[in-house]
Parts: sequence; structure tokens; C-alpha cells
Amino acid sequence: MNPTPTARLHALDNLRAVMMWLGIVIHVIAMFTVGRSPLPWHDSASTRFADLGMAFIHAFRMPVFFIVAGFFVAMLVQQRGIGGMVRHRFRRIALPFLVFWVPVVVATILAVLLYVFNARHGRFGIDATLFTPPPGRPVVNTMHLWFLYLLWWLALLAAGAFALGRRLPAAWARVLPQGLRLLISRWWGPLVLTVPLVLAGLGHPHGIVAPHGSLLPHWSEWLHNGLFFAAGLALYGARDTLLPLYARHAWPLALAGVPFFLAAGGLVEAVQQGRAPANATAWTAAAYNLATWCWSGAAIGLFLRYLPRRRPLLAYLADSAYWVYLVHFPLTVAFGALLWHAPLPALAKIGLNIALTTTTCLLAYQALVRGRWIGRLLNGAPRPVAAAAAGAHPALTQRA
Repeated sequence: MNPTPTARLHALDNLRAVMMWLGIVIHVIAMFTVGRSPLPWHDSASTRFADLGMAFIHAFRMPVFFIVAGFFVAMLVQQRGIGGMVRHRFRRIALPFLVFWVPVVVATILAVLLYVFNARHGRFGIDATLFTPPPGRPVVNTMHLWFLYLLWWLALLAAGAFALGRRLPAAWARVLPQGLRLLISRWWGPLVLTVPLVLAGLGHPHGIVAPHGSLLPHWSEWLHNGLFFAAGLALYGARDTLLPLYARHAWPLALAGVPFFLAAGGLVEAVQQGRAPANATAWTAAAYNLATWCWSGAAIGLFLRYLPRRRPLLAYLADSAYWVYLVHFPLTVAFGALLWHAPLPALAKIGLNIALTTTTCLLAYQALVRGRWIGRLLNGAPRPVAAAAAGAHPALTQRA
């Protein structure tokens, strides 16, 4: 049975929601790392668990986001046409970015100023001279909303690519999509796809691309994230074959990523101890991104296997996830400030911060967002109950 153009993949909705919720985790544990933190504020306690958790989550979270985003862009083009896709992405991506960007930036700045003042003086206050923005960061910063910003431009580039493809001879237009589908369907594909990611990472610490939040993203960010986005576009074109394949091989993919991840960690440790091998940055980038490709495919496959339907709790979390993604960051900083002087170990502070941020986000969602104009802005009109209860994508009936 072939899927209809409007068949909904609830597994990918669930996956996207969980990746959004992991934003709370990664932004909390970033304040408790033993090594160099990506944030210019840090708690008085630290734990190696935070470093490991950050490296683990970062290995697949944003790549999965971009793969799923590319998949849904291709789906929208099939359902609504190129213009309809652009209008839909504007309403769901560009417009929420424009509405929330300034308020979230202001809230985050205030939370950071309170954090650093409390860390210095043991009480709350504001002194802008205590905070120095990290070097290399632009003054006008998209912060954690960089994903929405970049995704909007990638959607526009995809629209141009689809339009160009319709003007090219059919054989030419199929070359790139078919090449990508081949690479994401073969065991050796990640080896090839990792090469451009290594090149993109050479100018970043340990070869791992990290966003700077600039309104003019670095070429390495375009290449790194754009490649995963393009993989998502290609995945949609071969979904009947590749989705069951990912579901069937989810656990082998998950296990295959482990040695690459451990190798990357060993190389980072060697660099920090001053015994780095030649070309350590390139080798670290290669190992880390091979883990990324394996775990991105594994994440998709695991959700297709085990969470293919829209269940009530998952539906609620999926509906609230966009709101949580937008507003959680200043809350993690604010609760971090409250917990800074608490006589607790790092893991306890991490757990409390995650719990407090999650609870606050959900209470705000229930009181201010769900069923209101903000909810419609972020998630569109509520889906019919019958559609929400629909089962797995028809392609998954092929799975053993």
C-alpha cells in the first residue's frame, strides 16, 4: 500500500518534540561542565556527566532537527506546491522567530545579568560591567533561535532548488537527489557524507561545528546544517524504502555510533593533555560526525519502531514543544541563578533546574498558549481527533 500525500508521520512529530525538549537538558548541563563551556556563565559546581551529556546530545540533536525539517519541507512541496511550502514555513518558522526573538533576547540578557551579579555578590542585582560577551560572538545575536533563522533561509533555498529542478532536463534534475538517496541508504554512505562535515569543522574547536548566532552565518554552518537538511529532502523522496530500513536497523545504527563517539572523546582528551596526534582536529571531526550520521538514523528508526502513533501524552508534549523551545533558555539561566549558592552537588542542581524549567514552561503553555492565538501561531489549527489518532505511516507495514 502506497502512502497518500497527506499521510502524517507521527513518529517524526514525536521525534522532533523530544529533540526540542532536549534543549532544556543541554542548556542546563552546559552550566556545569568541567571543561570549556559554550556559555559565558557557569555554576560553582561541575561534573564530568555534564561534559559527556553535552557531547552526546550535541552529536545528534540538531542534525536530527535538520533532517526532519528537510523531510517536512519536501512533504509540503508535494502537498502544497513550492509557493504553498514557502507560505507555510513563513507562518511556522519566520513569523514565530520575528515575534519571539526580541522578547527572548531581552529576557535572557536580564537573566544573565542577574546570574553574574548573584555569583559575584551573593545577592540579586544588575551591573552590566560584570558581564563580558564571549569573543567572536556578534552583538546582534539569534541565540538559541539560530535554528529557526537558518531553517527559514534553507527553506527558501530549497524552494529555489525545486523551482530550478523543474526547469532542468529530467535526467539532470534527478542526479543530486538520487545521489543523496544512495548515500543515506548504504552502509558506506556516512563515510562519504562525513568528508564535507570534516572540512566544515576545521575552523571550529575540535572540529565540531557550533553556531555563533550571527545574522550572516559562517559558511561552515551553512554546509554542516545544510547537508543534514538536504538528507531530509532526499529521505522524503525515498521514504517508502528508507523509513522501514531505518526502523529495521535502528539498534545496529545506534551501536555502530558508539566506537566513533568514544574515539572522538579520546582524541579530545589527548588534545587537552598535550599529546594530540597529527591532524587531530580532522580525525576528531571525522569520528564525531560518523557517530552523528549513525545516531541520527538510529533516532529516526527507533521512533518509527516504538513511538509511531500520536498518543495523548506524546501529543501534549509535541504540541507544547515549540513553545518550550522558544522560551526555555532564559528560564534555565534564571533558575541557575537561584541555585548558584545552593549547597547541592552538580547533579542535584541539574535535576532541579530541569524540573523547574520544565514545570514553568508547561504551566505557561497551559495558561497562555494552548487554545489561544499563540498556540495557533506555533502549531496551526488543532488537528482533528481522527487524524490525531491515526497509526503508523503505511510504509512501516513492511517492517518485520
